[in-house]
Amino acid sequence: MACDFLRLLERLAEAPEAADVRDVERLLAASPGDEADHLFALADRVRARQVGDAVHLRGVVEFSNHCVADCHYCGIRRSNSTLERYRMSPDEILTVARRGAELGVGTVVLQAGEDPWYDRDMLADLIARIAGELPVAVTLSLGERSYEDLAAFRRAGASRYLLKHETSDPELFGHLRPGRELARRLQGLRWLRELGYQVGSGSIVGLPGQTLSSLAADILLLREMDVEMVGVGPLVPHPATPLGYLPPGSIPLTLRFVAATRLLLPQAHIAATTALATLHPQGREMALRAGANVVMPNLTPLEYRRAYEIYPGKACLDEEPEHCLGCLRARIEALGRTVGTGRGDSPRFTREAKASAGELGVY
Repeated sequence: MACDFLRLLERLAEAPEAADVRDVERLLAASPGDEADHLFALADRVRARQVGDAVHLRGVVEFSNHCVADCHYCGIRRSNSTLERYRMSPDEILTVARRGAELGVGTVVLQAGEDPWYDRDMLADLIARIAGELPVAVTLSLGERSYEDLAAFRRAGASRYLLKHETSDPELFGHLRPGRELARRLQGLRWLRELGYQVGSGSIVGLPGQTLSSLAADILLLREMDVEMVGVGPLVPHPATPLGYLPPGSIPLTLRFVAATRLLLPQAHIAATTALATLHPQGREMALRAGANVVMPNLTPLEYRRAYEIYPGKACLDEEPEHCLGCLRARIEALGRTVGTGRGDSPRFTREAKASAGELGVY
């Protein structure tokens, strides 16, 4: 292994804020064997030191597969006429969230396509019911919404919002998301920060035209936006999309992306994504060893789950939540890690909350 790579790791371990695009490209280009092993080992040590050994569970409720967007990589895109569409009612969603809380999930992620049928008032009322009745954090993954919508959801009790930028390349973004612009996506991320959300974003590895330089720029954008949550997974091509002809994204490159992200954003919550588990039976474990500390079990009722097909063959399609959670807990513990308890907020938000409470005389 080249000495310059070891020196790079040592330097970034001490001063991650000093990393530039060339440094990140070099991390992403780590060769199989010693270089990649050292990268993953360092990322895992940084993870342990900065966010601990707990792996936090984020229970996902995929409540609608209707979408007004037409993204070239997504199976629930507007133009997919072969998909059976569904919408869950607010009462159904609340019932599923309640079941997740009973099973010990500390965060409920409300995820859907961009579906305007769920208007501001309907979603705000649902969020308020979940946040008010259950001991969970509410994370939203609803795509692009107006500032007024985001503000209403925050007032209702939503704590976090995941808005993946997918790629930091404006031209590639516009090509893959017809009628959309990267600038609008980034504006949405800035609004979320302004409104006090814990902000999540992330990328897809394996998009056409992607380079190590553009992937490095993705990670630097995550650092620039100072996100609290990161989700990155390999492309899993869907046959009913324009990218259906492509091979899947590289698992090793995705893992190097996870590890590099951990080095540059030491206190972020980084997901071991379902896309990795879909392409490899040990995908989640590999990501957890490379710096990740979050897994996202699926709480969606089985009657709807197959129809939320953003990509085919998704892991855990036929498992009831009890079985899925039991399996994940066993896998986490087999790695020598613990299952997180409580909401699993960002360390930064936890510190700020304690400081604010201290000022008020609570501590």
